[in-house]
Amino acid sequence: MIFWKLFYVFFKIGLFGFGGGYAMLALIQQDVVDEHQWVSSQEFTDIVAISQMTPGPIAINSATYVGFTAVHNAGYSQQMSVLGSVTATIAVCLPSLLLVLLISLSYAKFRSNRYIAAAFLGLRPATVGLIAAAALLLMNSENFIDYKSFIIFAAAFILTWKFNVHPILMILIAAALGLFIY
Repeated sequence: MIFWKLFYVFFKIGLFGFGGGYAMLALIQQDVVDEHQWVSSQEFTDIVAISQMTPGPIAINSATYVGFTAVHNAGYSQQMSVLGSVTATIAVCLPSLLLVLLISLSYAKFRSNRYIAAAFLGLRPATVGLIAAAALLLMNSENFIDYKSFIIFAAAFILTWKFNVHPILMILIAAALGLFIY
């Protein structure tokens, strides 16, 4: 049944998705588009775009939208599709809740342990790799990056990094540039 599969897939993603929502996108895409084919590549790109615009963490928003779309594409009613959203959302959040409870109980006791400190240091490069994988995932035929987009990105990066332009202001400037250029 699709609900158990949704729960399993998103529980696994929530369990192994270190690095936040953007890092989880590659895992979500691999499972729901490539392996199970619950949503198409175009639908997944649309889901990511909507998830970015919707308030809240992108991984949770993506799980919610994928759960709905997967159940809907499987031929179930709209009410059952909402249940698919709830299933995927709970499944992606549950591992974090359980791990945070476990870590918070253990961390105070073992925080000075050198092995624990080494494990946290080892997770940093893996996180960077998962975020890079998410960026590469979004560079597909639906999201062609031309030189104008790259110039806007480079300008935003330099203005934010060198001149400490506030991110919200940078988003507005980049949006205005995009409207003007395109």
